[in-house]
Amino acid sequence: MSGAIVRAAKPLDIYFIDVEGGQATLIVTPSKQSLLVDTGWPGLNNRDADRIAKAAKSAGVKAIDYLVTTHYHTDHVGGVPQLASKMPVRNYVDHGPSMETGRSAEELYRAYDEVAAKSKRITVKPGDTIPLKGVDVKIMTANGEHISSGGTANSLCSGRTFPPDPSENARSVGFVLTYGKFRIADFGDLTSAKELELVCPDNRVGTVDVYLSTHHGLDSSNAKELVHALHPRVAIMNNGAKKGGTPPAWQTMKTSPGLEDLWQVHYSVAGKAENNSPEPFIANLEETCEGKSLKLSAEMDGSFTVVNSRNKYTKTYPAK
Repeated sequence: MSGAIVRAAKPLDIYFIDVEGGQATLIVTPSKQSLLVDTGWPGLNNRDADRIAKAAKSAGVKAIDYLVTTHYHTDHVGGVPQLASKMPVRNYVDHGPSMETGRSAEELYRAYDEVAAKSKRITVKPGDTIPLKGVDVKIMTANGEHISSGGTANSLCSGRTFPPDPSENARSVGFVLTYGKFRIADFGDLTSAKELELVCPDNRVGTVDVYLSTHHGLDSSNAKELVHALHPRVAIMNNGAKKGGTPPAWQTMKTSPGLEDLWQVHYSVAGKAENNSPEPFIANLEETCEGKSLKLSAEMDGSFTVVNSRNKYTKTYPAK
């Protein structure tokens, strides 16, 4: 029997990098292509760019193939210039121009636009895919719109509504990544108004194995109609010590049918003991920390393993 037949497929690796209440999620495919979702905050003595570069180095990644900027808020796009000065970024993916006004918003977007103009820039819309070998990354939301086809009736929809939301959060690029039988959803900072449009009256997303908490685990997002309809086995909350991780959002995730565990990038000060996961499932326990991360490795059969870099606590979720 040839080695090509007996050799097991390499896993898909996902690094949930601590950027203190922002987002920076590094996805590395079995063929070593890389997709980075957001870049955390600017300044801070290059803290977030350094943490991303460190994760990339440990993964054997020397350049970012696709940088997805979910939206143009400081905690998501602020680190782009600093990261681009540390390592090449081949493709910049976003929802198009920023619609927010005001000096700080305009300066933030201008800084991103100037860096992205030096490489290839891709504007995505719902239904588009990001071309990674062996992995399907399908855009579900972008620029306030959502995928319109497919889905089945969502019994969780109660008819509740929210006012129209024109914010950058509501324009977040959101996607579902599929690797074999494994699926993970990341919707950036999508707000509840847009979450409900995505899954009500029909759930256009389906179910996933892993749900990355929307908006860092704030209760202005993470609508029950979305979270429970996704039926995740595991939720991962990319909160900071004092940003995100609110008790209502934590409870929504924790009570989702079929949820086995909720992992957190940080202990939530607001959550106190009753609204935080057990310590082994939390990467950073103190507000001032070294920026420990969570790493997920997924296999094509749908099984996956999560490792806490702080204490090396490891849990494997078998294929179903």
